[in-house]
Amino acid sequence: MRLMYAVLAVAALISGCASTGDWSSDTPARGNSKSSKVTRVNLKNQSVSKVYAPSDNLWIRIRDGFQMEPMNSPLEIEQVRWLSARPDYVNRSMTRSSRYLFYIVQEVNARNMPTEIALLPFVESAFVTNAKSNAKAVGLWQFMPATGKDFQLTQNVFRDERKDILQSTDAALDYLQRLNNQFGSWELALAAYNWGAGNVSKAQKRNLAAGLPTDYESLTLPLETRMYVPKLMAYRQIVLDPQAYGIVLPELENHPYFVAVDVGNDIDVALAIKLAEIPSDEFYSLNPSFNKPVILSNANQQILLPFGHAEIFQENLKKYTKPLSSWTAVRVAKTESVDQTAKTLGVDADALRQVNGIPKGMRIKTGSTVLIPKTGNRSGDVSSAMADNASLSLEKPPPPQPKCPKPTKGSKGAKTAKCAPPKGVKAVEAASTKGNSSGKNAASQHKSASTGLAKSAKNGNSTPSTKKASN
Repeated sequence: MRLMYAVLAVAALISGCASTGDWSSDTPARGNSKSSKVTRVNLKNQSVSKVYAPSDNLWIRIRDGFQMEPMNSPLEIEQVRWLSARPDYVNRSMTRSSRYLFYIVQEVNARNMPTEIALLPFVESAFVTNAKSNAKAVGLWQFMPATGKDFQLTQNVFRDERKDILQSTDAALDYLQRLNNQFGSWELALAAYNWGAGNVSKAQKRNLAAGLPTDYESLTLPLETRMYVPKLMAYRQIVLDPQAYGIVLPELENHPYFVAVDVGNDIDVALAIKLAEIPSDEFYSLNPSFNKPVILSNANQQILLPFGHAEIFQENLKKYTKPLSSWTAVRVAKTESVDQTAKTLGVDADALRQVNGIPKGMRIKTGSTVLIPKTGNRSGDVSSAMADNASLSLEKPPPPQPKCPKPTKGSKGAKTAKCAPPKGVKAVEAASTKGNSSGKNAASQHKSASTGLAKSAKNGNSTPSTKKASN
């Protein structure tokens, strides 16, 4: 069966570094993608151009949905001044947001949440889809790996749904609603989103014990969390009255920027870009979760395309008669070097290393999934089990065995010299026989990285990104 696609309108229709040791990517996929419940438009019977939302000013819609009370605190005023002194930075982040804000506002409205929440990615990532903090939080909503796993965001060889626009937005709003229900205020929910629910609860208990109030402004919080809500409220002020601060907001229509296309068969990313007739950077700005050069049909994935180009993709796809995918995946049967694995699979070693991101000198461990070019023997789509559970585990090769000197002629009867172990082995062996093992010491030194600045896709300053604690 040829490729089957369905378009869902996101308008009114939808309400470790391997060089330091072993490394693994093994977060399993979620069982049921919530986006699969969204109403779809059948391309056999309907056209993308028939699906639209009324054109209007999205900023007005956002302002109308504001529900949080302004703090008018010195910290909020400080943040407003910081933003108003950097109009170029604000303009860049506002322009980036134009691709995503309509969808986020739709989802926020559907949950009856304050539209201030739709502005939170300005604080988290400045709307840079591939933003990554020093604490390994990624995406618009800056999910940490553990929290992403808690919210069933797949992180495997093929995709990282913490960067997926639809999936991460759904998870972030779920998380924020849960926190609001727990703490009874959006300010405390936001503090918990930044610092962790457990930490906020402990801060409240300390205040209760001291006879103090337990609201956001009364708690003793880390500086980053103390500044978190004022930063969001500063963006609220900018959107509410941009002219007062010398800011010009980009025009945003109350109309979907993109539509989502379900994948019916594996398709190469390069081919999808070609058929949609869009620049590659535009494609990746909408589809930052794809880790490999192929999009898998059995992973319940969608391709987001600019609204005007989904129909172009539809027409070009109908005319395309060649194979859609040139890649497949296989599971490695035994631990061996990249060169040995490439020889076993009949592929080029350098190509295998590059497409799978394997550093030189590392071995592929048993059970790992690797991407390889398709051949006549491997022409089908990647299976659901592999698409959802693929992992890549690497290890350093063991140290080489010491070489013993060859016995010299005429030395019959002479004592054979013992082979000395490689330099440093004696010290390691001696340490391992004592009570304090090097493994335990290494583990005790491991700490979570502190939150760093989100990386900007363009030059210019960015606001600090945040990590998500799951406690």
